[in-house]
Amino acid sequence: MSVSVKFPLHVLCAALCLLACFHPPVARAEMVDRIIAIVNDDVITFTDLNREGAALFRRITQEAPPEQIERALLQAREEMLSSLIDKLIVAQRAKKLGISVGDPEVDNAIRNIIERNKTTAEKFWQQMALMGSSEHDYRQLIRSQILQDRLIDYEIRSRVVVNEERIREFYEKNYARKMKEDAYHVLQMGFAWRENTQAAKDEARRRAEEARQQALAGQDFRSLAQQSSDLPSAKDGGDIGVFKKSEMAAYMKTGILGLQAGQISAIQETPAGYQFFKLLSDRGDVGLQASYETVKEQIRQRLYEEALKSQFQKWVKELRDQAYIKKIL
Repeated sequence: MSVSVKFPLHVLCAALCLLACFHPPVARAEMVDRIIAIVNDDVITFTDLNREGAALFRRITQEAPPEQIERALLQAREEMLSSLIDKLIVAQRAKKLGISVGDPEVDNAIRNIIERNKTTAEKFWQQMALMGSSEHDYRQLIRSQILQDRLIDYEIRSRVVVNEERIREFYEKNYARKMKEDAYHVLQMGFAWRENTQAAKDEARRRAEEARQQALAGQDFRSLAQQSSDLPSAKDGGDIGVFKKSEMAAYMKTGILGLQAGQISAIQETPAGYQFFKLLSDRGDVGLQASYETVKEQIRQRLYEEALKSQFQKWVKELRDQAYIKKIL
């Protein structure tokens, strides 16, 4: 059995062009389709390699600095060959287990992809061509992915268990620990007195009270800050960012501590004038306020996918260790 197949003339020509990057002119004719790896009873050829890596090799040739092209192509070829060996080992395992993927399943998968992208089949294949992938190659890719999913179902999913302890540990490390940090996301408005006179202070106080009443009545705090505040933060809608308790001035602590998210403080007198604040969040990042129950399934899914990927890689390595593999480069 061989993974090599017959390709149209234009694909073979593309392969020949790529081979020119790897071998001196004298050897080109001999190297067109020679075997470069044996995997159990199957082989991988240069045609297979260049078909699989055509888009990557072309991108390297176009984008890499001239002095790095040869080295980058050699490295890419090694990585692509390793990937091909893995795919062939997986295909051999599927054949041994009697698992296969028919054309109707590939057709249905591609139809779903086209529908999700809200396009037509004609436009979809045109885009694939622009990306350097033929319809045949793309169908083989989808077939390989479906086959891999079936093997995962058959051989790997039963190995993956995400228990409550792991979920709780992830939560404590990535959610609860951060929630315990004192951090307050604050908006402010400030009203300065122009002269050090009681009349000037009274006028600043009046403007502060008027703006605060408007904010309490439901007007947008950011818009009010832009229109009324005398502080530099006015241009940002009064947003002065996130503060830890230890970073706050005394008057900020007096105004903010004890507020619930969304509440507006009383007016505080400061050395620069009268100020009041709106507390957006008392944890800095609203996304970190999620309770364990609301994020439990999200965490479970993330840990499950990570474990599944790890088990698949381990499984493929086990197959490689048991296989006869010989590279002929």
